[in-house]
Amino acid sequence: MRLGAAFGVVTELRLCLVGGLWPTILAICHVPSLLFQPLEISRVFMSRVWDLYGNSVDEAGRDVKKGLITPHAYGVVLDLGAGHGHTVNYLDHSRVTKYVAVEPNVHMHAELRRTASAAGYSEGAGTLLILPCGAENISTILSYLPAPHPPVDTLISVLTICSIPSPQSTISALVTDVLKPGGQLLFYEHVLSERKDVVWWQRFWTPLWCIFFDGCRLDRPSHRWIEDVGGWVQGEGGIWGKEGETEEHLFWHRVGRFVRA
Repeated sequence: MRLGAAFGVVTELRLCLVGGLWPTILAICHVPSLLFQPLEISRVFMSRVWDLYGNSVDEAGRDVKKGLITPHAYGVVLDLGAGHGHTVNYLDHSRVTKYVAVEPNVHMHAELRRTASAAGYSEGAGTLLILPCGAENISTILSYLPAPHPPVDTLISVLTICSIPSPQSTISALVTDVLKPGGQLLFYEHVLSERKDVVWWQRFWTPLWCIFFDGCRLDRPSHRWIEDVGGWVQGEGGIWGKEGETEEHLFWHRVGRFVRA
């Protein structure tokens, strides 16, 4: 693997630290008790970074998401790790009845609500629901959604499985308990590479990367975990790559669509 590719992550770390560190320090000065809340500090930092770079990350995956989400998402849509709600811009409003955004970082909720409102989804109209919990909180998610259960037609994960706790059991529970039979899971994730040299560097950088980016890991084979849940309709959907992306990319992406049998 070329050293330039292996150390490209350093530039991204530097940019994010420059953009997010000072606002986070100011937040701690304003609320000193944050010093005893490391998870909250991480979320404050991540929200500031996303304010700066969320739009550019969305733009980098625009073509993939237009091809994946726009023609397929329908009914009640559950968006895992919704962030600022960029996913809502890829939904076909005529086919989506409700947008449910699961986002544990409450510092992102105001922008998430604005994005959804601009796309025509609102809490007042009953077409928007923002849940301040993580994807792993299955019982909490279900408690907000009306019976019958499972309640969701389309489950979407965009750059989220990299950071959720207990990812394999969480994915399995989401598919089993939240996604309707006949419903679909759409995903676009950076995952563990298939090249051993890239894997070495992904595992080298992950301990540092996850400290600054709310638990985000570079070394998860998320696409395989989804596939291994089983119970998918054979011959429907599958897994594919991001067009034009090199194999030695540390943030190696896989895209997929599976339909629950």
